[in-house]
Amino acid sequence: MFAALAEFVRELIVQGTLEGLAEARARVERIGRPPAMNAEQVRHARALLAQPENTITSIAKLLGVSRTTLYKYVPELTAGRDSLVPSGAGPALPAPH
Repeated sequence: MFAALAEFVRELIVQGTLEGLAEARARVERIGRPPAMNAEQVRHARALLAQPENTITSIAKLLGVSRTTLYKYVPELTAGRDSLVPSGAGPALPAPH
């Protein structure tokens, strides 16, 4: 008897949750955890990463995020920091011998 009542209450809770999510989606509300970085922070991180004297750890600390979060929001980091340097502004290539 108690099991049937518990199952009924659970179904009511699930139904209420689904209705609440549907209403939030209808109002175009963001559902879930808020983003760790906004667009301005990502631009700032990219600008700082283009400077070789800045480390990923120091930039993450400055922005108040983890290194993992920085890698998530700046995916070109996995290709290497050279991909962040604008063309023509990269390090000079050594002269051929």
